[in-house]
Amino acid sequence: MAGMLSRLETYYDAVPRSAARAEEFGPLTLFVREGEGWPYYARPTLGHTGGVTAGDVDRVRARQRELGVPEAFEWVAETTPGLRAAVEKSGLVVREHPLMVLEGEGTAPAAPEGVTVRMVGAEDPALPSAAAVPYAAFGVAPSPAAAAQVAARITAGLTHLAAAVGTDGGALCAGQHQPVGSVSEVVGVGTLPTARRRGLGLAVTAALIADARARGVETVFLTATDESVARLYGRLGFRTVATALIAETAS
Repeated sequence: MAGMLSRLETYYDAVPRSAARAEEFGPLTLFVREGEGWPYYARPTLGHTGGVTAGDVDRVRARQRELGVPEAFEWVAETTPGLRAAVEKSGLVVREHPLMVLEGEGTAPAAPEGVTVRMVGAEDPALPSAAAVPYAAFGVAPSPAAAAQVAARITAGLTHLAAAVGTDGGALCAGQHQPVGSVSEVVGVGTLPTARRRGLGLAVTAALIADARARGVETVFLTATDESVARLYGRLGFRTVATALIAETAS
């Protein structure tokens, strides 16, 4: 298990660097997105073995406020157990999420009738709607540049996009995986509110798994929203290995 968590830590440190700059604050690293898109967060500095104080957290939060980005931190409880106390002392609210790793090749559920689940390329007509779906799924206004940004990352091999496409050619559900070496994380799987409870999220995730395996990815992982969602991902072969912690300001 320690080896697995170490691989995930290396991935967590590497994957934001393709779209963000890293600002170092001793035991913490703040990733600041370059350009438009979902904002990043601060997390433990890779390889740091000392403790983290509330003062360390406060300094990062002050920088986040200065930049006008969310005061957010993400880390793995089992890897950096002392960070939670420092974050909570600083005044942030911590939420727990199951961190899951795929065992085996995964199970592919059948796509619902009238829906095609497939990978979406940079020139695919479905790309604009597929890029916008996660924003709509999470109730956020889409970035005007979302499609262009996703297309650029697909072309660069940084992101691979899958979508469940309806008969009208529009995406009903979409998600991505982002490989770094032999590790890839499934992220941003979202379904339009009008298309939920049809198994589209699992079908899209299965397509991402198949694509990752075809590209030689050995470790596929994701973070589930809660235990009920984790049970759904369990149908595909994911198993909880640790707890992902996300800290934000109280809403």
